[in-house]
Amino acid sequence: MKRGLESGDALRVRDGAEKLWNAVVSAANALVLSYAGTVPASHWERRRLLDRIEEAEPEVEKLGLRDRYGARERYLHEMTFYDGIIDPDMLKREVEKVRKIIEDVQGIIGLTKDRESQRAP
Repeated sequence: MKRGLESGDALRVRDGAEKLWNAVVSAANALVLSYAGTVPASHWERRRLLDRIEEAEPEVEKLGLRDRYGARERYLHEMTFYDGIIDPDMLKREVEKVRKIIEDVQGIIGLTKDRESQRAP
């Protein structure tokens, strides 16, 4: 995406936005898989399962991952990739927001694994 923004290549920017969006989807899938043992089949199912996880886990709810997922869907997938709206300042912020989602999900999955290993005999 950075090269696309620097060169003014809209296709490269849009492709970069879609790759960022796919990273968010992958992170959400990993989180759902770690809690529910399944990979969601659709965006609707992914949002529904993220809701359920937030209801069951206060620490996940505090992170607002379902809302953050929806925001990245809107800005990266819909506005940038599909609509072709390229806002360089917004996209630079989006890169950091995606990075933070990935870090948060990794932390949650790590906590979940730690708890499970403590329960094991």
